Amino acid sequence: MEYGICNLAVIPLRAEPDDRSEQVSQVLFGEAFEITEWGERWVKIITASDSYVGWIGRLQFVMLGHVAYNTLTQIHPPLTYRAITQAWKIADNSVVYLPAGSSLAFLEGTTCRIGADRFEIIGEIGEREDIATTAKSFLNAPYLWGGRTHFGIDCSGFTQVVLRLNNISIKRDASQQALEGILIEDIDQIRLGDLAFFNNDAGRVTHVGIILNKEHIIHASGKVKIDMIDGEGIYSAEQKRHTHKLHSIRRFM
Repeated sequence: MEYGICNLAVIPLRAEPDDRSEQVSQVLFGEAFEITEWGERWVKIITASDSYVGWIGRLQFVMLGHVAYNTLTQIHPPLTYRAITQAWKIADNSVVYLPAGSSLAFLEGTTCRIGADRFEIIGEIGEREDIATTAKSFLNAPYLWGGRTHFGIDCSGFTQVVLRLNNISIKRDASQQALEGILIEDIDQIRLGDLAFFNNDAGRVTHVGIILNKEHIIHASGKVKIDMIDGEGIYSAEQKRHTHKLHSIRRFM
């Protein structure tokens, strides 16, 4: 087996080995992965954090030994919690701007080591907030299919990164997340941090958001925003109609 780790701020994870292929997710700074296939310009990977499969460019990562990979998957490195954290690359005096949820691999004090590179982290490290504050920090972030950062995020990327920043690991896609956690059958029992799932006309789960309280949900649809929720689904005051049909609610904390 061969392994790699992201040494850039963010890498697009694509469905096929082509720059024009659909972005299905993103790999953030410090995230490790297993390499399953090599191409001329691309490698196929499985991410360590959520077992997501896709293709990244061969020039967008550094190799990682299997002992280091196992260490990373067992110790769960500290994360960045701000929308942007600066990482000063000591070798060439350049700066990498890290999105929230980046992994600070092999951290020693304020120095993060990735392969032969060392990065001095500028700012607070590992400062957790409550789930409502974390979720609201993404307000107005634009919707981006496959996105996982404040600069563009999709509905399940939003729920995944917010829960991850609160020490809860879940799968990447809404349909996968809907199979995890504990089912809450009575909507009157919902509470902060529960995930609400919504289905299309065919009954397939296609959307997810985070419950803020018994009347409000925060979710990524066009942008990250707060809407009303009831037994029927999400009600948009702006559009004056229900926009998403409630499928189920699940608890992860």
